[in-house]
Amino acid sequence: MEKKPCLGCQLANHELETQTVYENEWVTCLLDIAPLNEGHLLILPKQHFHDVDDLDELTANEIMKTSAMLARVLKVHFQPDGITIIQNGGKFNDLTHYHMHVFPRYDSDGFAWVEPVDFTHAKERLSETREKLLVAIHDVST
Repeated sequence: MEKKPCLGCQLANHELETQTVYENEWVTCLLDIAPLNEGHLLILPKQHFHDVDDLDELTANEIMKTSAMLARVLKVHFQPDGITIIQNGGKFNDLTHYHMHVFPRYDSDGFAWVEPVDFTHAKERLSETREKLLVAIHDVST
């Protein structure tokens, strides 16, 4: 069975039509086709990666440098109240290819961080969670 080509790879490597605003050897930056606000951008690596923890160091650094540059551009051009930079991983990665969203924000845009109705359980376990994460970080780092 032939494997379906990755949509993110196709977009990043100009195999599909995009509204590209910037690119270099490692990344392509294009306008999101379903923008939350005018100027909503996606940063996609040209090489295939699925999640942030799959990125090699060079690509990860290039994505962060590019996100800072794009944030400056959006601030100058759109004069927003702020900039949001997010990345969805796992089953929330709808392209199944790593991509970072960078978009201008306004007080009146309606976009919101919605917290769970009841997050008291997690809040009550902060100390325990910290200890678990310290062990996990040590295990991953060694």
